[in-house]
Amino acid sequence: MIEKIKTIGIDARFYGPANKGLGRYTKEIVDGVVNSDKNNKFVIFLCKENYHKFKTNNIRVKKVLADVRWYSFAEQILMPYYVWREKVNLMHWTHFNVPFFCTFQKFIVTIHDLILIKFPTKRATTLSPLIYKIKNKCYKIIIKRAVKKSKKIITISKHAKEDIKQQFKIKEDKIIVIYEGVSNILKQDIQYDKKSILRYNINNPFILYVGNAYPHKNLEGLINVFEKIKQTNNSLLLVLVGKEDYFYKQIKEKAKKSKYSKDIIFPGFVPDKDLINFFKLALVYVFPSFYEGFGLPPLEAMQNGCPVVSSNKTCLPEILGNAVEYFNPENKNEMIEKINKLINNINLRKQLINNGYERVKKYDWNKCIKETLKIYYNIFL
Repeated sequence: MIEKIKTIGIDARFYGPANKGLGRYTKEIVDGVVNSDKNNKFVIFLCKENYHKFKTNNIRVKKVLADVRWYSFAEQILMPYYVWREKVNLMHWTHFNVPFFCTFQKFIVTIHDLILIKFPTKRATTLSPLIYKIKNKCYKIIIKRAVKKSKKIITISKHAKEDIKQQFKIKEDKIIVIYEGVSNILKQDIQYDKKSILRYNINNPFILYVGNAYPHKNLEGLINVFEKIKQTNNSLLLVLVGKEDYFYKQIKEKAKKSKYSKDIIFPGFVPDKDLINFFKLALVYVFPSFYEGFGLPPLEAMQNGCPVVSSNKTCLPEILGNAVEYFNPENKNEMIEKINKLINNINLRKQLINNGYERVKKYDWNKCIKETLKIYYNIFL
């Protein structure tokens, strides 16, 4: 069956942890499949930012510079040309944005969530209301066409699968759930180093958040909650880790208006070797999101012995199980209560840390890679 696959293309323009959860997923998939498959050729489509970050000695792998912005009009024209030029037999789109003219060839698509449909908000864009409305409508058309024309859809939780099935009225067996894993880089068993975070101006006990700052992540709500907690815990800091972009700039503006603004730290993008220490040294990791397709950062926190308090929305109970303390992110008083409970209860923190170590064993990138390759091969049976 494998012999029938000549060339597999992968859209890796999101490749790398700087592009948050989607970038981490793309990196692990690309690195994993090109190292695991011993029979086929691969074409990896990369942008200028990550072209030199992807390295391989595999002579069956070709890197192609496809420096085309995601969600742009150019993407609709240039990406079909690049894919056609490389004569791929199967294309794996690692995000929903499958260009219209690429839907005439054999492809699979990973749909991580339906946030654009389930959680639409004009605050999630820099565009004018009219342009946003038009663009959002185009997104929905693109997602719907990708779902309809794909050979298989990969998604990352049972909750996301149910969302996709209900939204697009498609057969259940077309959607395959493949859980993500925790990066091997973040599995390093190293002694934590307090000096590594001092250069980020973190010298007090802190609450940690790692991830992007899109509106559905509820960071404004977390800042409001922190202000209340701070009233009874004067030394506490709030550390929000993520690459600075339009949305983080908005959150920074919110933080500047707080009377505790000096205690809200924005380190920006943090490399993995330092991120491990952030997790190991934090009092608690907080995940206040309204909507998630998977929820990778809390698992990364667990892997490094950081107790987690999390939103109870969407897929999070499915993914995080009994390894976290849950709250309703729409209830600020409940958020305050649960975060304080974890900060002040050493035994509870130890229990959740132990539960977390067990929970992350369920999520393995090697397993994810094997199941992804199985989909590639089965399409050509």
